[in-house]
Amino acid sequence: MKDIVVGIDIGGTITKIGLVTKDGQCLRQNSFRTRDFPVFREFLQNIKTHVEKLQDEYFEPVNILGFGVGAPNASYHRGTLEYPANLAWKGVTPFVEEFQKLYDVPIKITNDANVAALGEMIYGNAKGMKDFIVITLGTGLGSGIVANGELIMGHDGFAGELGHFAVVDEGRLTGLGVKGGLEAYVSATGLKRTIMHMLGYYREDSRFRSIAFNDLHGEEISKAAEEGDFIALKAFDYTGEILGRALANFVTFSQPEAIFLLGGLASSGKLIFEPTIKYMEENLITVYRGKVKLLPSGMEEKNSAILGAAALGWKDIL
Repeated sequence: MKDIVVGIDIGGTITKIGLVTKDGQCLRQNSFRTRDFPVFREFLQNIKTHVEKLQDEYFEPVNILGFGVGAPNASYHRGTLEYPANLAWKGVTPFVEEFQKLYDVPIKITNDANVAALGEMIYGNAKGMKDFIVITLGTGLGSGIVANGELIMGHDGFAGELGHFAVVDEGRLTGLGVKGGLEAYVSATGLKRTIMHMLGYYREDSRFRSIAFNDLHGEEISKAAEEGDFIALKAFDYTGEILGRALANFVTFSQPEAIFLLGGLASSGKLIFEPTIKYMEENLITVYRGKVKLLPSGMEEKNSAILGAAALGWKDIL
């Protein structure tokens, strides 16, 4: 029988589930649409159904030692989801308390970006590092901060909400209503909003002049930029400028050895990394210049969220 931890990543669109061994091997995984289950208890029951299916599909019995869960606005200390902007369950949801009724094993939950930081530290490119920041670029922007080898949770379990750090005066609203918040500019959604802004600001031809906002996709924007589309290139440069300036500010409070970018927007590679590095270095104070690496995740994109969540579950077992 193989010992595993179940890693669960709850996203605004998709929930991913995987069976993960101690050494970070994802034996089996599957997913379902989060929004198909607006009733929370039905959502939990659906997780159980998927876990049982994964167990049945694997060729040998597995022993579930625990669960690690990453989710927006999750409190590690209280085991709750609290006022998440991109989920159907409003207010405070007692995730661990309710899920414990289905499984009598340790269940840990924290912010989705915090589990990404743990995953990077245990399974990714941050092995051996004691000071680093992980920025997740998905529907929104999340962040996990490790200092002196410890994940910064904060007094209430909500430390590191850098996506809601105001970077533009009277700017766009984030999902939590923060004016000019970082995730409104630097995320898959933020990039789409920037495309629309650039279409109004510039007059150059672009394939996006005939595409509606809801039909825009990050992969298409990346492809257009690679093919030289003026609007797409401007959008990436502007996104990198906003992110680079913000990262320069973040460096001052913990002086990380490295900052890792992962998630859909990070998969655009040099299109986002090159302008971000440029503007970060321009805005760093002298004592930090040339000392902070900007790196991609060392975890496979398809497994990174699951591995990060599983790392949280394994953390107290290892």
